[in-house]
Amino acid sequence: MAYGVRLHCWGDFACFTRPEFKVERVSYDVITPSAARGILEAIYWKPEIRWAIDRLRVLNPIRFTSLRRNEVGTRISHRAAQAVMDSGSGFLGLYVDDRNVRQQRAAQILRDVAYVIEAHFQIVGGEPNEAKHLDSFNRRARAGQCFTRPFLGCREFAADFALVEGDAPVPDASLTGERDLGLMLHDMDHGTGRTPRFFHAMMSDGVIHVPQLPRAEAVS
Repeated sequence: MAYGVRLHCWGDFACFTRPEFKVERVSYDVITPSAARGILEAIYWKPEIRWAIDRLRVLNPIRFTSLRRNEVGTRISHRAAQAVMDSGSGFLGLYVDDRNVRQQRAAQILRDVAYVIEAHFQIVGGEPNEAKHLDSFNRRARAGQCFTRPFLGCREFAADFALVEGDAPVPDASLTGERDLGLMLHDMDHGTGRTPRFFHAMMSDGVIHVPQLPRAEAVS
């Protein structure tokens, strides 16, 4: 049995990066299901439950802006990380003042975004106490509590959020008509070595219906 929640989230900027762009960041037109799941997990995550996104409501007109961002152009090697793990001590930092490490890249991002995430959770282990998990999520979201600050695609783009209570109406959307958003990242299938799963996203009057991944492909 599934137990649903609704969460209103918004922010000044967002970037839900398209994977087909390798160097410069270009955002999808709207929030992706995996990013929405990340917001819910930042508020309430337990290994006994799995979040699944049902619908995404886009409240504001889709607006893009461009900026340049400082990024780290390298990463710590797997060998170095493994050596530190094996020894129990070591240094894994990057010197960002090194011009060979720090890079400035262009990004096409979204601005003035607002969404309503409609989702449900399923019990995947432990005690099947659905009411406890639902009450815990609602209580934390109502109070503005989170394990880590939710973000809109990139960590520097923090998200504000508010619980949509019970039968309360969702905030009005200003979008009308249909819009074909093309292929969109759904989520990563960790059961097959982090295989990306995509779906054809259609938006009707600001609402995107998200198909469910088969249980074997669901995110663990």
